[in-house]
Amino acid sequence: MENESITSSLESPGDEPNWPRSWRAYACWLACFFLMSNSWGLVNAYGTFASYYVGHSLRANDQLELNLIGSTESFMVLFLSAPVGRLLDAGHFRVIIGAGAFLVSLGMFMLSIAHPTTEDAPANYGYIWVTQGFVVGLGMACYFVSSSQVAATWFPNRKGLAIGLVACGASVAGVVYPTMTRYLIDALGFNSAVRCIAGLVTLTSIFSLIFSIPNPTHTHPRPQSYRKLRTWIDTDAFTNKAFCWFMTAVSFLFFGFYPIFFNLEEWAAVSGYGTRDGIPTPVKVIDSSNKPLQTFWLLTIMNGASTIGRLTMAAFSDKTGPLNMHIGAQLLSSILVLALWTLADSTGVAIVFCVLFGITSGAVIGLPPASVANILSCTYRSPSENVVGHSKLGQWTGMMYSAAAIPSLVGPVVVGHLVTEYSTYITVQCWSGACLFISALCMLTARWYLPCTDGELVGVKLARWVGRHGGQEGKSSSCASLRFQANFGYQYICRV
Repeated sequence: MENESITSSLESPGDEPNWPRSWRAYACWLACFFLMSNSWGLVNAYGTFASYYVGHSLRANDQLELNLIGSTESFMVLFLSAPVGRLLDAGHFRVIIGAGAFLVSLGMFMLSIAHPTTEDAPANYGYIWVTQGFVVGLGMACYFVSSSQVAATWFPNRKGLAIGLVACGASVAGVVYPTMTRYLIDALGFNSAVRCIAGLVTLTSIFSLIFSIPNPTHTHPRPQSYRKLRTWIDTDAFTNKAFCWFMTAVSFLFFGFYPIFFNLEEWAAVSGYGTRDGIPTPVKVIDSSNKPLQTFWLLTIMNGASTIGRLTMAAFSDKTGPLNMHIGAQLLSSILVLALWTLADSTGVAIVFCVLFGITSGAVIGLPPASVANILSCTYRSPSENVVGHSKLGQWTGMMYSAAAIPSLVGPVVVGHLVTEYSTYITVQCWSGACLFISALCMLTARWYLPCTDGELVGVKLARWVGRHGGQEGKSSSCASLRFQANFGYQYICRV
């Protein structure tokens, strides 16, 4: 690679066993699972924190401001993904993961200090935003790309399943952290509950710091200068149409994905689903209530169901192709939001939506790194290019997530404003469903431009199939496929 030195070599994936024989691979796998738990897992659990803030310490604040805390976390995670991914590619994993362990633990412990000890006392919004939104978000940024990138180095022939299992950390934490938060608040109070969660985060972070070590045979291209733009941004990625369209798809995905998780509990409370007395609550809470909402169970069910989607669809993605699986999951998710969530008129239907959307959303949010690996493997196909493509995985994945940082910040804020302005959660449902559907269309476009494993485009294969089943029309289909290749600069032989 230009202006870079390779510090180690990578064996061809074909020379590796399907499953590593070293215990270090599986210790690293568990450590990366905890990294994901303490990054997106905490983001997934923010809805329970927001539900408490609405009824207690931040009840005087606008819904827009409450969503801003969670969206700041996701923004920091995504915005810093590109530099973090590049530093990981260069082998600085110890520094990155160590910084994350310090910042996430510090932010959670400081939140318990910044929040007032009296239940009815108003909190300082700025303090909560800085500790939970900014500081914890900075630490999560160090964890997120590290979790998938480090684990993938040990499983070259099972990347989809390996990354899928790591991604389950977010859904498992999305079950554990909301449940812990709700019951510990009832038993110990908010501040003590946050300290308990911070303690668990610290213990798992220490384990991750010790065992999150990449495969020694993995390449670490170190740039000669960190001041060059190409060190941080691979301009070759912008000439790849499949990657550009997929990056656009992920941006629309984050426009509409986390508004669902941030507003699910409050939607259920306003609709009368899951409260202790089964009585709907107003969109704007004026007085503090000692009757905690039981709507956190809906968020817990959704996060728990996403584990099924992350595991099953990730496992099948190694057979069908991660990008193909991603497209199907994205289409199903958008349909569920637009059709099922908007029509949910009972607690039972709300639970069905949480289960079904949880399954599909697990794949939607867990497969992007595997889809980027799919794009790289189809772009750099020859054995000599495979090493180069593999070494770019962290950088391209980071670039993809950094491009989605602004949408992840703006989406929940816009939704919060719409809820306040119109006093209805149909705005959340329409916004999220439309964004997810547009994302699916962009993924389909990315698949159209991406060559298959044999080097042919989807359009060429479709033209051949039409030609074989169209009799005399096969000749015109052959000509059409040749014109298609000429237009896009691909030099393939069409056999009909």
